[in-house]
Amino acid sequence: MFSWISGNDSKHALDQFDTVIAGLKTIYRQKLLPLESAYHFHDFHSPQLDDPDFDAKPMILLVGQYSTGKTTFIKYLLERDFPGIRIGPEPTTDRFIAVMYGEKEGMIPGNALVVDPEKQFRPLSKFGNSFLNRLQCSLVESPVLKGISIVDTPGILSGEKQRVDRGYDFTGVLEWFAERVDRIILLFDAHKLDISDEFQRSIEALRGHDDKIRIVLNKADMVDHQQLMRVYGALMWSLGKVLQTPEVARVYIGSFWDQPLRYDVNRRLFEDEEQDLFKDLQSLPRNAALRKLNDLIKRARLAKVHAYIISSLRKDMPSMFGKDGKKKELIKNLNVIYENIQREHHISPGDFPDVKKMQDALQFQDFTKFQLIKPHLLEVVDKMLAEDIARLMALIPLEEKNATTSEPIVKGGAFQGVQDTISPFGYKRGEGTDAGKGEPEWIVGKERHKYDSLFETLNPIEGKVTGTNAKAEMVKSKLPNTVLGKIWKLSDVDKDGLLDADEFALAMYLMEIKLQGHDLPTELPEHLIPPSKKDL
Repeated sequence: MFSWISGNDSKHALDQFDTVIAGLKTIYRQKLLPLESAYHFHDFHSPQLDDPDFDAKPMILLVGQYSTGKTTFIKYLLERDFPGIRIGPEPTTDRFIAVMYGEKEGMIPGNALVVDPEKQFRPLSKFGNSFLNRLQCSLVESPVLKGISIVDTPGILSGEKQRVDRGYDFTGVLEWFAERVDRIILLFDAHKLDISDEFQRSIEALRGHDDKIRIVLNKADMVDHQQLMRVYGALMWSLGKVLQTPEVARVYIGSFWDQPLRYDVNRRLFEDEEQDLFKDLQSLPRNAALRKLNDLIKRARLAKVHAYIISSLRKDMPSMFGKDGKKKELIKNLNVIYENIQREHHISPGDFPDVKKMQDALQFQDFTKFQLIKPHLLEVVDKMLAEDIARLMALIPLEEKNATTSEPIVKGGAFQGVQDTISPFGYKRGEGTDAGKGEPEWIVGKERHKYDSLFETLNPIEGKVTGTNAKAEMVKSKLPNTVLGKIWKLSDVDKDGLLDADEFALAMYLMEIKLQGHDLPTELPEHLIPPSKKDL
């Protein structure tokens, strides 16, 4: 997770992270878990935390209606396919897929995944076989996944399709992931802004985690400038009705795939928006310990409130007769109990669990088995929040030393080169073809006549063109900057930030390969290296 820190700081930062995580595990088991266990917290809110919950890499959850580009977004980040990938115009991803790093690539089915003690998915077994049959883990040896994990979700249905029962608690699964992930990306299609009933329920399931949500308007290159303004306005209007927050949501606008832009009039906007989103995602490994600390604080506050609620219900239960009637009365008047606890203990209303969900959960509980308040358990948690948490907070640096440098936080894929100073393009990515392999003649040389004439129009100085001049020509292809940045990286064989005639011809050839629908190589294969550069 900290492999992106260079120099002598890496071991120090890793030691700090390990110290914070070890401290969180200790204070949770010794100080918060006894309170949770005493008042049945795990039956109402969240299962007990285990070591994998603390050790897990930051996770990104992708949520959106079908055909909004969720799976393609992952492919765009990883610059490659992953096991189990399915992309299409209709609902094609019918399962939750956790895309994680693995030196041995392959798929782990859901039932095997939830019994793996090294992974954090064991509590998902409570959703039953219908869900586990639609859960899998895809292991991919991608540098991006050394710092994060990504969770793809089934496309949310609309119209008649949403009337079909999925066979498991879809929104419940979303709630479980929302509580544990570091970022929730809501994807919208520029041509499909309607928010279906199921999508609205899904968004409502994410409430309480607003700080994790990022909204992406994808496929924005499919509309022109004027239409994009209208689409953006319509999206903000739709979101305002569903999110029900006074703040205006931050929306990232772009086209997150590696194909040519249909309308490139907004190219600069897409580049800036993509860079902002990638920087936000890149910050996740650096802030992982802080996020886990913050989540534990929220959990502790909820556990305290829950203890007050449970003890209040137990206190009001009769000792002999009329227990069933009293239970129904207490559940019905739960909002009144909330108000009394707020006044008595000076607790903010925002710290209380949802009344309706709490009422539903209480229906199946035996109130006579609840315990009265145990002040010493609450005192231990209060001391934990006041002293132990503060001590761990001091160990977390507010900003890593290289956070403002050009070195990417998560290496590989579309994350690479966000602030590249040599390439005239802002991003790099790719994956390859074997065209021309084994031929005695350099395959690029067959088209040199048209490449050389174009090269001369770019005002070469001492036989080389600058990045600025080359970029002006290359963007005419309408390929995204991520792809053009990869082509530049492959073509600038001597890494001097300029292109000579051979390197420029190679760049033009790679652009044509990409426009024909082929993938680019991660590294320039031997048979495509210009003869003049073989000795470099």
